[in-house]
Amino acid sequence: MMNQQNQHAGNGRRTSGKAVRSLFLFLMATLVVAPVLAGCAPKGGGNANGEGKLKIVATTTMLADLALQIGKDQVQVESLMGTGVDPHLYTASAGDVKKLKDAQVVVINGLHLEGKMGDVFASIASKGDGIIRIEDGIPKDRLLADEDDASHPDPHIWFDVKIWQDAAKHLAKGLAKVDEKNKAAYEANLAAYLKELDSLDQYVKDQVAQVPQGQRVLVTAHDAFRHFARAYGFKVLGLQGISTDAEAGTKDVANLADFIAKNKIKAIFVESSVPKKNVEALQAAVKARGFSTEIGGELYSDSLGDAKSGHETYAATIKANIDTITKALK
Repeated sequence: MMNQQNQHAGNGRRTSGKAVRSLFLFLMATLVVAPVLAGCAPKGGGNANGEGKLKIVATTTMLADLALQIGKDQVQVESLMGTGVDPHLYTASAGDVKKLKDAQVVVINGLHLEGKMGDVFASIASKGDGIIRIEDGIPKDRLLADEDDASHPDPHIWFDVKIWQDAAKHLAKGLAKVDEKNKAAYEANLAAYLKELDSLDQYVKDQVAQVPQGQRVLVTAHDAFRHFARAYGFKVLGLQGISTDAEAGTKDVANLADFIAKNKIKAIFVESSVPKKNVEALQAAVKARGFSTEIGGELYSDSLGDAKSGHETYAATIKANIDTITKALK
C-alpha cells in the first residue's frame, strides 16, 4: 500500500515538473514574439482607443483642429499649446520636447509664429517627413510681409479661409506621405473639408456685407487680422505689431486714439490670447478726446475657443469672430 502511495506521489511530482517547464517555455516564447509583433503594428489606422492611430502633436489649437479634420479616425492629435495661449511668447517645457520627439508627426505653423521654439524644432529635424510645416504649403504671393520687416511674413494665415484651404491641402499631402495606406481616407476627408471651408468663406462674406463700408475698421490688441482684412475688405489697426513680443508705446496709443475719435469708430476689440489692459487704455484715451468707443467684444486671435464656449473648432471660431465684429460695427 505504501509503495502505491509513493508511486502516485512520484507521478504527481513528475507531472508538476512538466507543467512548470511547459509554462516556462510558453512565457519565454511570448517574451520573444511580443516585441516582433509590436514592431509590425501599423502606424496609421486603429481602434477608438487610439491604438495603432497616427500620433500627431500640433503646436497650436488651430493646427490641432486641422489635423483632426483631415485625419479623423486615422489619427490621435494633441495640441502643444492650450486654449488662450499666445504662441508668439510660448516657450517649450521639457515635457513638450518629449512629446514632440515621441510623436510620429509634428505639425508646425512656421512663419515665426512659434517664435521662441526655433531651437526645439532644430532638435527634432531628424524626423524628416514627420515634420509638416504649414508655411511650406502656402503660395508666396499669398503671404503678407511685416510693414516694418519685409523678411518677416505675417503668420496669421488662418484668418483668410481660402489660405486655410491651402493649409489643409498641404497637411493632407504630408499625412498621406507618412501614412500611405490611409492616403484615400485623408484625400476623402480633405475633399469634404474643402467644401465646408467654401461655405464658411461665403458666410464671412455675407456677414461683412451687413457692415457699412465706412465702419469696416477693425481695431485690436495686436496686428493679427491683416489676412482677414485683405480677404474681406477691412482696414485693420493693431496696438502692437504682428507679434505680441513687441510692446505698444504711449505714442502708439495716442495716434490710434486720434484716428478712432476723428473717424468715429464705433467699437474696438480685445483678444482672447492677449491681455486686455492696452485696449482698455486705448478706450480711455479715445474718451479723453471727446468720443466714446465701445469694446465690441472678444475676438479669438492666436487660439481657438474651448469646448465650453462651443467654439473649439476652426469653423466655429471664425464664425464667432465675424458675428462679434458685425454685431458691434453694423
